[in-house]
Amino acid sequence: MATENKALITLFGATGDLAKRKLYTSLFKLYQKGYLADHFALLGTSRHELSDDEFEKMVLDSIKDIPAKDGEAEAFAKHFFYCAHDVTKPEHYVKLKDRLAELDKQFGTEGNRLFYMSMAPQFFGTIAINLKKQGLITDKGYNRLVIEKPFGRDFDSAKKLNDELSQTFEENQIFRIDHYLGKEMVQNIQALRFGNPIIEALWNNRYIDNIQVTLSEKLGVEERAGYYDKSGALRDMLQNHIMQVVAQLAMEEPVAFTDDDVRVEKIKALRSLRVYTPSEAAANFVRGQYDAGNGTNAYRNEDGVDPESGTETFVAAKLMFDNYRWSGVPFYVRTGKKLADKFTRIDVVFKKPLIDIFANPDAKNQNLASNVLTIYVEPKSGFALQLNAKHVGQGYTTEPVDLQFLQSDSAKKESPEPYERLFHDALEGNHTNFASWAEIAYAWKFVDVIRNLWDIEKPSFPNYVPGSMGPAAADELLARDGRKWVYRLNR
Repeated sequence: MATENKALITLFGATGDLAKRKLYTSLFKLYQKGYLADHFALLGTSRHELSDDEFEKMVLDSIKDIPAKDGEAEAFAKHFFYCAHDVTKPEHYVKLKDRLAELDKQFGTEGNRLFYMSMAPQFFGTIAINLKKQGLITDKGYNRLVIEKPFGRDFDSAKKLNDELSQTFEENQIFRIDHYLGKEMVQNIQALRFGNPIIEALWNNRYIDNIQVTLSEKLGVEERAGYYDKSGALRDMLQNHIMQVVAQLAMEEPVAFTDDDVRVEKIKALRSLRVYTPSEAAANFVRGQYDAGNGTNAYRNEDGVDPESGTETFVAAKLMFDNYRWSGVPFYVRTGKKLADKFTRIDVVFKKPLIDIFANPDAKNQNLASNVLTIYVEPKSGFALQLNAKHVGQGYTTEPVDLQFLQSDSAKKESPEPYERLFHDALEGNHTNFASWAEIAYAWKFVDVIRNLWDIEKPSFPNYVPGSMGPAAADELLARDGRKWVYRLNR
C-alpha cells in the first residue's frame, strides 16, 4: 500500500514547458497511486498574472491525456493555487509567505515544504537566499529544495551557486535532478551488479576489456537552440547524464543500499577518474557538429543558432579510472544529436580467452567473438548477454548467440516515468537517485579541462552527416586501441 506524503510544494516556474509536460503529470500519477492524497497542495509561481481558477485549468489541460476515474482529475487540481511573483523582489516573498501559511493550515501539511526551482539557474541562488531572509523556511516539518540542471557552466560557477544555496539549505536538503537517474534500467545497474554474484565476480579489469555507453538522439536542437548553442553536448549531456551513469558502472559495492552509502561509493569512483592534461584531452576526446543531409538543415542553419557556431552537437571520449578495480580498462562514451536513432545502451565487453582452442585454419571464423553484456536503457528495456556456442552441423566452428530479457510493453507501462520516481523520492527524502555536490564538483573539474581546450581551438565543423553515428574520428578513437563500437552501422 502506498503511504501518503504530506507536503506543501512551491513551484517556481509553474507556467513553464517542463511543468506542463512532466511535473503536473508526474504529480497526478502519484496522486492516483495514493502517494499524494488529501494533505498536499502546490503553490505555483511565475511572472504571469493568473487566477487560481486559470492555473487550475492549466493543470487540468496538462493531465488530460492520462486515464483517470470520473472526477479524479478535478479533485487533484483543487490542490493547486497560484501567486504571481518576481523572484528578484524581496517584498514579493511576503505574499508567498502568507499564502503558504494559509495552505499549510488548510491542507494539514504539518510544515513540510518542498521548493522546486524549474526556471533559469541564474535565479536559484536569489530564490534560496530570499526564502530564508523573508521567513518562508518552516520551523516544523521539513524544508527541501529541488533544482533542475544545468548546475553551473563550469566548476567555478557551480561552486558559487552551491555556496549560495548552502546559505539556506544543508546538503541533505538539496535534491539535484538528473532525470537519467530516474530511468528504470539505469536504476537496474546496481541490481544487476550487486544482486548477482556471478556478475559482480567478473566486474573488474581481470575479465572486462572495455565498457561503452551510448546516448544517441535522432532529433536536432529543435526549440532548444537558444540554450543549446551556449551549452553544447559536453555540458548538456556528458557532464551530468553520462558521468552519473559511468559512476554507477564504476563504483564499489556500498555497505548498504542507502542513499548515504551509495553516494559515498559514487564519489569515490569519480575521485579516481583520471583528469586529463590538455594534450591527453585532445587525444582522448572527439567533438562533432552535424551537417545538412537526409532532408534536414545543418546545425548552423537551425533557427536561433549562430551561423558561425563552434558548438559541438556530438562528443565521444575515452575515460580511465585509476584504481585497483578498473586500472587499464577504458570507458568509451558517446552522445550526439541527429544520429541514426534514439536509444541509450551500455555494452560491457569481456576479454577473450588467452588461448582460443577452437581456432584452426579450416574454420570459417578463426576468432571467438567477445562476450558482451548489453543493458538496454531506452526505448527497449532489458539485458542481453552474447555468448559463444557451437554452430549447428559438422565440424566445430563457433558463433555468437544472445541470451536476452526484454521488459514487456505492459511492464514498461507500469514503470514510473523518471520525474514521477524522482518527485516521489524527493517527497520521501531519499537522495539515492540525486546528484550530490561532491559528484558534480568532480565531474566539472574533469570536464573543464576539455572545455577550456576546445574554447581556444577552432573546430573543423560540420563533420558528420545526419543519420550516421557521428564523425569518423569517433570510430578512430577506438580503432587506435584495436577496438570497435559494439553498436555501429554497416558492420
